[in-house]
Amino acid sequence: MGSTSSGEQAVARDRDSEGRARSARPRDGLGRPLPYGADGVARQPEGVVRAPEETVAEAQELLDAGKPFHAHEVFEDAWKSGPEQERTLWRGLAQLAVGLTHAARGNATGGARLLRRGAGAVEEWAAGGGGERPYGIDLAGLVAWARELAEVVEDGGGAAVDARERAPRLRGRA
Repeated sequence: MGSTSSGEQAVARDRDSEGRARSARPRDGLGRPLPYGADGVARQPEGVVRAPEETVAEAQELLDAGKPFHAHEVFEDAWKSGPEQERTLWRGLAQLAVGLTHAARGNATGGARLLRRGAGAVEEWAAGGGGERPYGIDLAGLVAWARELAEVVEDGGGAAVDARERAPRLRGRA
């Protein structure tokens, strides 16, 4: 361990098996770090390659459970491992999930910004010839949901939203 400029001992960073900085602290359902040793929510494994339909189904289960941070990680895997022509779609969906995460944490500014950014990415992808219902995803419905929630979050004075109650239906309402 080294020391900081204030003379205090610096704490060694957690590292993964490849030596990259990676926090080993447990996380809550919204992805916030908890103290070491606390009971947390199991993390989503990183770098999993899933079929698009599997990605949508797994992300919906996590959203329904009030775990948008974890859904964001599932979408991020698709964004990083999927075909180049779909990256804007998956990135936009990941932004929508992390926007809901910030809104549920009470971060109105970040939540609204990410919800709008994700809605824009999803719209851009659909307008670029991607289609309106890839893998059964209701893109128009998601864009409307995101923009409406962004308004609610901004008008709520920083009050956290309930992630489970505000979770979108990726394939629309049944």
